[in-house]
Amino acid sequence: MAASPDRGTLVEPFTLPGGVFDGDTFVRREYRLEERRGHPLVLAFYPGDDTAVCTKQLCSYSSGLETFTDLGAEVWGISPQDVDSHEAFARKHDLRIPLLADTDRSVAKALGVAAPGIGVRRSVFLVAPDGTVHWKHVALLGVTFQTVETLARELSGLTTG
Repeated sequence: MAASPDRGTLVEPFTLPGGVFDGDTFVRREYRLEERRGHPLVLAFYPGDDTAVCTKQLCSYSSGLETFTDLGAEVWGISPQDVDSHEAFARKHDLRIPLLADTDRSVAKALGVAAPGIGVRRSVFLVAPDGTVHWKHVALLGVTFQTVETLARELSGLTTG
């Protein structure tokens, strides 16, 4: 497994299947890291759909979506479950952020957050507009998550610093 990249390290391009729930329809498509070039991106890795902490985390990010969009950022939730699982999860909890399926954990492995047993470590990477890691948090246990406020504070550094 690769080590988790340090601040300033370029995030290798990737493409993952996923979808986003718009309130009626779950719109499926391929998500490419390169499509966000020029804009900040939050990559939120989580162990599993519809589990207690993951549900709280993604509901928080979804309900705080305006905070992220006001900063020009998009949030992508990434876990090892497939797109069908993501659709059910998004519909059940009215999640309005894209959920991506890293079923072979290739992106998690590349970012050093793949974990035996749980699939991925709960972690967040803020990707700067130039495609580099601006900030990250990789949890050891994953029983808590980074708040919208913490992520907004770190994202605001991209526009002011």
